[in-house]
Amino acid sequence: MNKLTVYEYPKCGTCRSALKWLKAAGYADIETHNVFETAPSADTITELVARSGLDIKKFFNTSGEVYKELGLKDKLGAMTDEEKIALLASNGRLIKRPVVTDGRKVTVGFKEEQFEQEWKP
Repeated sequence: MNKLTVYEYPKCGTCRSALKWLKAAGYADIETHNVFETAPSADTITELVARSGLDIKKFFNTSGEVYKELGLKDKLGAMTDEEKIALLASNGRLIKRPVVTDGRKVTVGFKEEQFEQEWKP
């Protein structure tokens, strides 16, 4: 089974649920990164977005305080992908969590059905 990397916030209930699910599915080798302490680099975010196949907007924690404080709901549409990536890399609180990757595929957020499909060994 491949090693997983999970970008998360340890106090986040959704992140804890996702990690619990992954461990129950048999993933023992999980490397976690606390995005509140250290946001992933712009290069890492660029790679995660590319591997996910998702629109970069899906990587934003739209219900978070920082997102609301910065008024990003109205600003993201006018920003380039490079600007969005720089913003995500500048503040891990803006990143929707958890982001899970095995180096090939990437999921954002936690929905049990999605994990069943993507991460079931």
